[in-house]
Amino acid sequence: MKSITINGSQRESVGKKATKALRNAGQVPCVLYGGDKPVHFSAPELAFSKLVYTPNAHTVVINLEGGETFNAVLQDIQFHPVTDKILHVDFYQLFEDKEISLNIPIKVVGNSRGVKNGGVLRRPYRKLRIKALPANLPDFIEVDITPLKIGDKINVGDLQNDKYTILHPENNVVCQVRTSRTVVVDDDDDEELEEGAEAPAAEATQE
Repeated sequence: MKSITINGSQRESVGKKATKALRNAGQVPCVLYGGDKPVHFSAPELAFSKLVYTPNAHTVVINLEGGETFNAVLQDIQFHPVTDKILHVDFYQLFEDKEISLNIPIKVVGNSRGVKNGGVLRRPYRKLRIKALPANLPDFIEVDITPLKIGDKINVGDLQNDKYTILHPENNVVCQVRTSRTVVVDDDDDEELEEGAEAPAAEATQE
C-alpha cells in the first residue's frame, strides 16, 4: 500500500487554549493511538491534503521533530461544520506483527457482457473493510466484471484470499448485473429473459 509522509511537532500542551493557538497558526492537532501511550503532535493543514481528499487508502509515516518516526493509518478526522477546515486527526499506530482493520476501495475493471447488452451494473459497496498485516494491505481490491452476464453477480466470498480477510458476510453482493427495459437478449443469458419475463426498472448505473 502507498504511504504518505506527514512531518509534525510533538505537543507539550493539549489544553483548549493551546489547541486554539495551533489552529490559528494553520496547524492541525493530532493524536497517535495504539502504542504504549498516546502521542500528541501537530502538523500543517496542507500536509493532510493527499491523505484526506482522496478516495484511495494510504498508510502514513509520521515524522516528528527530534527523529521519532511512526507508521500509522488514519483512524478519525473532524471537520469544522461550516468551513470544513480540519479540526483534529486521530491516527492508529501500525506494527508489523499485528493485523489492522481498514476500509479499502473497490476497483472495477473490464467490460461486462451483460452491461453491453443493456443490463445495469449494481455496486452496493464502494469500499470493503478488511483485516490484514500491514505488509499485506492492498491499495485497492480489484473486481473483474468481464464475465458477468445478465443476472450474474460477484459476492464477497469470491474475493477472499490468503493475504487478507474481508470483514463482510461471504454472501454479500459486491457487483451484480441487473436486467433493464432496454436489455438485448443474449443467447447465453438467463432463461427468464429468453422466455420474455418483464424486466424491472434499473436500480443503478455503471460508473
